[in-house]
Amino acid sequence: MLADDEIARGREDFSSNMAAYCAAFDAIAADPNNTLYVWDHEGTAMGCLQLTFIPGMSYHGAWIAKVEGVRVDRSLRGLGIGEQMMEAMIAKSRARGCKQLQLTTDKRRVDAQRFYARLGFDASHEGMKINLI
Repeated sequence: MLADDEIARGREDFSSNMAAYCAAFDAIAADPNNTLYVWDHEGTAMGCLQLTFIPGMSYHGAWIAKVEGVRVDRSLRGLGIGEQMMEAMIAKSRARGCKQLQLTTDKRRVDAQRFYARLGFDASHEGMKINLI
């Protein structure tokens, strides 16, 4: 699912670097502030994401939750799976006492931006990244 569209397909390559994905999985699994979630139906993956809890100094030392790698199987989009996934992450973040739940989405993913806005996410900041490798 990580490479199910044109944007991600150019970035993800499981065939040539599976060891790197396995190492990342192991690191995430070992970190109590990181969790990978997979939604499945009868053993078939429908969606996945990563939830990370980040301690911070801003907002009086508040914790921030961050969601990344949100994917829903292309054939299952529009059925409410993504909404269920995000509502579950909002609930987990609240239960953890987080001040905010943040996410980023590629500027080219206009449908995703509308989806997140419908769930109450506000495009309040301009995110910036620098590629290091």
